[in-house]
Amino acid sequence: MSTIYGEQHRLLQQEFDTTRLADRVKELIVLPEITDSHKPFIESRDMFFLTTIDHRGYPTCSYKGGAPGFVKVIDNNTIAFPSYDGNGMFLSMGNITANNKVGMLFIDFGTPHRIRVHGTASVSQQDPLIGEFHGAELLVRVTVTEIFVNCPRYIHKYGRIQNSKYTPQADCETPPAPQWKRIDAIQDVLPEREKDVAGKLGGTITPEEYGLLVMEGKA
Repeated sequence: MSTIYGEQHRLLQQEFDTTRLADRVKELIVLPEITDSHKPFIESRDMFFLTTIDHRGYPTCSYKGGAPGFVKVIDNNTIAFPSYDGNGMFLSMGNITANNKVGMLFIDFGTPHRIRVHGTASVSQQDPLIGEFHGAELLVRVTVTEIFVNCPRYIHKYGRIQNSKYTPQADCETPPAPQWKRIDAIQDVLPEREKDVAGKLGGTITPEEYGLLVMEGKA
């Protein structure tokens, strides 16, 4: 495993006299594999943040949500999670196919508590486990390089209200189609399988009308 610190980190550590502290913290918390204490926390999450790198070198930070347990620890070195139906851009998934280095941030805003993961990822439609992830279009496997608990000092405490009505769940009816698929400006470019979505949801709407739905929490 390569060192977590580069020259750019060392310069700042030297300036603020934290080099020895940084080395000690690394020794105490940065591990090369998932432990028994990490696993239940990761698998209990209903959301996490995923970072990937695009073809221009820009980091892309994406929120990933699902039913509690939608992220699974396969073994001490592997995490798997589904990619659900989205807006068709495939930013995170496409980034992974070109640059497999990823970061994952799991947070419990109620406790608070958080775990960070660095690793390499792969994306597949044919993964043998994809059937275990209801509603998945693709399955992502992350091979863990580094995992560590991060200080929760600046995590604001929030309470969870409810599941998203769009979250795929086994043994439940198909989630509703998203309101943005009603926007008039995209009707001619929707996949054939979704050409009837606007009609089922009450007709087309303008981008401005969709924006109001978002602001009102109705999207």
